[in-house]
Amino acid sequence: MLSVWNMGPIIIYIMGVSGSGKTTIGVKLSSKTGIPFFDGDDFHPPRTIEKMRAGQPLNDSDRAEWLARINEIAKEQGTNKGAIIACSALKEKYRKVLTAGLRVPVFWVILRGGFDLIEKRMKLRRDHFMPAALLASQFEALEIPTEAITVDILDEPDKIVEVIISRLGFPSRVSGEGRRNR
Repeated sequence: MLSVWNMGPIIIYIMGVSGSGKTTIGVKLSSKTGIPFFDGDDFHPPRTIEKMRAGQPLNDSDRAEWLARINEIAKEQGTNKGAIIACSALKEKYRKVLTAGLRVPVFWVILRGGFDLIEKRMKLRRDHFMPAALLASQFEALEIPTEAITVDILDEPDKIVEVIISRLGFPSRVSGEGRRNR
């Protein structure tokens, strides 16, 4: 079984389409493991946020600066405590940018769910720039990674986090105190 418990700094990317619960799961996983959480949405340039808010899907060139910035955060955190990063990471070529130059282990967790469930969740959000109208474009762009922990989003967030913790090999009783000091 995989075990990240004594590996030192690691990067865990929580990926999936918008509305799949990346931020919720990332925050909860961070709380349980003590690994700092970063929400990729916080690093979008204003122009791409406005483009999405206007109902226009991003293209590869729109994403380039954003992906590079997230990669820089991962590299910085890889020399510290590591990081849990929520990022859609829809395509393999995006994941290559996100891992470029990293010298620590990287793990991918993909949150999977059906279109109807995720669309319903997105329509309930009130304070997010990504409209539900763009969800189809995310599903169309999504390339499922071959090396990832896949988790179904039908479970409650706490259960999803427990599955991730187990699949990564953390001790069964990881608490809010985080990983032990190395």
